[in-house]
Amino acid sequence: MVFRKKRLLERTPGGHFCFEEERTKARLNGFGHGEYIQLRDEAGHVWKGSAQRGDDDTVRYTFRDEKGRRLAGVADKFGITLRDDKGKTWRGIVD
Repeated sequence: MVFRKKRLLERTPGGHFCFEEERTKARLNGFGHGEYIQLRDEAGHVWKGSAQRGDDDTVRYTFRDEKGRRLAGVADKFGITLRDDKGKTWRGIVD
């Protein structure tokens, strides 16, 4: 009988994250995997967050900085799309 660990099926993407805001072209870069992701913007603010895999093979990302601002969004097979509190759209990838 072959056994598989359930954890292998629930893996969330990790590695180097790179996001760019659509209008201003401001960037967020960072690293992480699953429960712990850390990004840094051009102004030096640190954004900490996590990723959670959904039932339909999407991944939900949530980030907060030290000032209480929030970024949240979803990744699918086409890329990652986040929105901040002001409605700005950030698009990105994971390498």
